[in-house]
Amino acid sequence: LSESGVPQLVQPMIWDYAADLDVEGKVHLIEKYRRCGFSKVWFASAFKGATGVNQSLILIGHHLKNHLQWLKVASQSPADVLEGIALTGWQRYDHFSVLCELLPVAIPSLAVCLQTLENGGYSEKVKENVEKLLGMPNLEIDTFMR
Repeated sequence: LSESGVPQLVQPMIWDYAADLDVEGKVHLIEKYRRCGFSKVWFASAFKGATGVNQSLILIGHHLKNHLQWLKVASQSPADVLEGIALTGWQRYDHFSVLCELLPVAIPSLAVCLQTLENGGYSEKVKENVEKLLGMPNLEIDTFMR
């Protein structure tokens, strides 16, 4: 792979939407990419659309945990390797599937995930900031929003 010249042309993106993604495995994968000549990698997470083909409501806690895991991967990787993170929001699993988790119900999840990445973690301050930004009296993380 390193002899092909591909590492000078592209940057790999590592996708994982799991709440319990394997941090050690991802760090090891990044090391493999570096040995092949890739100087930068991207991460891909999800703020919606990754928990079920017919999911209509969002469990913010699942996506929050995924982003917290990606922050662990970033902290255990060389400082200069991460180019960025793409927060994906899948609308459907394939062209024959129903729409899942429409954007309006996903806005709180997107806000929590973005604020978590911006602040390097999740805290009561992050929760309060999201509530203030969205005009919500009580952001629910571990249950479906009402």
